[in-house]
Amino acid sequence: MAAAIGLHEAGVAFEPCLVNFKDGAQTKPEYHAINPKGRVPALDTGAGVLTETGAILDYLAAIRPEAGLVPDAPEDAAHMRAVMYYLASTMHVNHAHGPRGIRWADSEASHADMRAKMPLNMAENAAYVEAYCLRGTFVLGDQISIADPYLFTVCSWLEADKVDVSGFPKILAFRAAMEARASVKAVRAAGIMP
Repeated sequence: MAAAIGLHEAGVAFEPCLVNFKDGAQTKPEYHAINPKGRVPALDTGAGVLTETGAILDYLAAIRPEAGLVPDAPEDAAHMRAVMYYLASTMHVNHAHGPRGIRWADSEASHADMRAKMPLNMAENAAYVEAYCLRGTFVLGDQISIADPYLFTVCSWLEADKVDVSGFPKILAFRAAMEARASVKAVRAAGIMP
């Protein structure tokens, strides 16, 4: 979702190729030929395949600087990237402990522990986002950046992760602002997000 939203925000034409996780398409040799990590997203740039959400979003901003998706001020750019690194290293991982505990443990009891802990971890992550990541409507205030598609994607999982979002008014306003964007509407219409 984040990469597709970023592609639209940057104004880069693309042809999506959906990967059916329910059927395990990401585990098959055909997909491993594209991305041996067996994960999405993967972006064929014509010069090679990029993986990892943050790297793809950074690439899009670099090839379309006119889209203004990375701020000029070093402090603002650092804040934007700090949010992205937090999402990648902490919040996205905490989410994955629920549905994908098999990545970290073999025992079903361990998986159950991870699933049970995941809502608390995600609520703590949402509290951090609420307090420290959003400097206004978006990560940088009124200006959208490459961090926003990623934050929107991860925050769209909160209800499914059993987090009561009613106590996070900044996240709710952020999600509403993202939902109003043409990029999100296009990605939803293409079936890339529910």
